[in-house]
Order: sequence, then structure tokens, then C-alpha cells
Amino acid sequence: MEAYLGEFLGTMILVFLGDSVVANVILAKTKGNGSGWAVISLGWMVAVMVPVMMFGSMSGAHFNPAVTLGLVALGGFSAALAPAYIACQMLGGIVAGILVWVFYKDHFDATEDQNTKLAVFSTGPAIRNLGRNFISEFIATFLLVFAIIGIGNAVDVPGPVGVAAIILAMGTALGGTTGYALNPARDLGPRIAYALLPIKDKRDPDWGYSWVPVLGPLAGGLVAGLLGMLVF
Repeated sequence: MEAYLGEFLGTMILVFLGDSVVANVILAKTKGNGSGWAVISLGWMVAVMVPVMMFGSMSGAHFNPAVTLGLVALGGFSAALAPAYIACQMLGGIVAGILVWVFYKDHFDATEDQNTKLAVFSTGPAIRNLGRNFISEFIATFLLVFAIIGIGNAVDVPGPVGVAAIILAMGTALGGTTGYALNPARDLGPRIAYALLPIKDKRDPDWGYSWVPVLGPLAGGLVAGLLGMLVF
């Protein structure tokens, strides 16, 4: 139960902080409005690093179904525990989405553009091409999970710092096509919250795209785990 609680709380904190930095940058009348992609990339880096430092010893700090699946494929995590881990991660993402709305409600109300409101909760493509969008999420998540496995194999590299560096690289190098979801719990969880919340003048949750930031990361994590088993 300690591990499950760590996955729930860690994912909730990760997504709450990450989605909140997006809200601060893009919603109307915030202090950080218009501060740009660099702030979002740095914010997500810290959003991942903080819960890794907090809950790494409790649960292993997966906070991402793609990471859990990759570690199962690697042989470094029990497949029997994976469903409960993933359920806790998804629940953490949903709760985080609700908390972001509570925190920034006045700014959601002040924002007129419907796509901007959705973008706080979930990712979307810069150019909508579902096949290439899937490839972007697959490659980026493959690199994320493969790097995590490699860092875990290098005992002289501090885990939270190494993971933070990977996330910063993902945002600055690979985030321009799809917004680098990398994590079904980070994308689908808040997207479900968005669908359920009474947000003023909202659009549909774009379910037609929602499979991309779920299946792309899961496939990338799985392949990273299989290759990691051979390399490391």
C-alpha cells in the first residue's frame, strides 16, 4: 500500500505542477502569461524531479504507465503489480487535473479561447498528422524510458537529477511536435478531469487525438524495456 500511495501522490504532484506551469503561461491574466516554452520546459523538469525525490524510496517513482510497462519488459518490475501501479497513476492524473482547475479557475473563466483551456490539461499536435504524431510520442518516450534504464544502471549518476535532465531535453528538443506527453497518466488523466469539470465555455476533449499520447508512449516504453534488457 505504501508503494501504491507513493505512485498516486507522486503522479498527482507531478501533473499538478506540470499542468499548473502550462496554465500560468497560457491562461489569461496570470502573472506568467506569455512567458513562453522555456518556462514550460523548466517547469516540467522540476515537476518531475520533485516527486522523484519525495517518493523514489517508496515506490520506485514510476509515475508513468509507460515507465511501468518498460520496467516490466526489462524484467525489473513485477507484472503482477503493474495494473495497480497504473491505476494509481491514472487516478493521480485525474485528481491533479481537478486541482489545477480549482487553483486557476478565475483565469479559466477569463480565457476565451477553448483550445487554450484544453491545452492546460492535455497535449495536442502543432501539425495534426496522427501517424507522425504517434511516431513523435513513440520516439520521445522510447528515449525517456531507455535513458531512465541507463541511468538506473549507472550507480554514480544521481537518479532525480538525471531524470530531470532527460525531461528538460525532451521539452527543449522534442516537445515542438506534440507537446511531449510521454505519459498516459499525464495526458489521459487530466483529459478525463477536463471532460468531467464544469469549465466555462469549454470545447470537447478531443477524444479523436487522445489515443496518440496513450498508445505512443506505451509502445515506446515497451520497446525501450526490451532493448534495455539486451543492452544493460
